Amino acid sequence: MKFKISQFNISFKAGSFQYTFCNMKKIVLLSLTVLFCLAIMPACKKSGGGGGGSCSETALQVNTTPANNSTEPAAPGPNFPLQINITAGLPAAGVTIEVTAGPEAGGANFFTQTLPDVKSAISNFSITNTPSTTPSIVKITITSKSCASNKWTGSYRYSKK
Repeated sequence: MKFKISQFNISFKAGSFQYTFCNMKKIVLLSLTVLFCLAIMPACKKSGGGGGGSCSETALQVNTTPANNSTEPAAPGPNFPLQINITAGLPAAGVTIEVTAGPEAGGANFFTQTLPDVKSAISNFSITNTPSTTPSIVKITITSKSCASNKWTGSYRYSKK
């Protein structure tokens, strides 16, 4: 067994096996690259965090009045009623219901209401502040309190005369 070390070369010889490193800088760079890759591998693991996966809850089933995906004829207002009926899948922990209304063409919402802890099947809203002659859209989002991936979304269109 014989070692030979000079400023830029390292040689190792044992029997018929001989290995020579020609450039110490390459060795250091390769070693640092391998250590870096090993250090960041745990961060690349898929996480099992909340909200992204499936859960064992029954999917939310909802009926709305006005009906989901409908277009209501123009009405005088000033208030526009909305009834949400959760017909199946209401979890014991409850749901969060968010209702927004805004111009169909885009822009700021003129109505927003969130009920953060709903445990009953029927919820009533009154859409207010609707501008006249502006086609508007109401968006409804219902999210389970115990499983964020159990979500229902719906919408309908209406306008004030």
